[in-house]
Amino acid sequence: MKDELIRFDIAEYLDSEEAMAEYLSQVLADGDNEEFLRAIGHIAKAKGMAQIAKETGLGRESLYKAFRPNAKPRFDTVMKVIDALNIQLNATPQLT
Repeated sequence: MKDELIRFDIAEYLDSEEAMAEYLSQVLADGDNEEFLRAIGHIAKAKGMAQIAKETGLGRESLYKAFRPNAKPRFDTVMKVIDALNIQLNATPQLT
């Protein structure tokens, strides 16, 4: 008997602003830059990549490429997408 894997897409579970914020907050807390970029891509996909492309003025295909694994998107691209997602990043002193 062959086991079949079920495809998992986190974007399907990011169905509210609160879920998106919690997901991104957890990824930021983990401190993995690559995972942070992937998380932004997942959230953009959940919101609708075509809509994010329209709001940022960037191409939809370009956005998919920018947030795929091992991509190195420009900082201004990341910030445009974060802005289009209505996400606010805050800096606080690190507790030691």
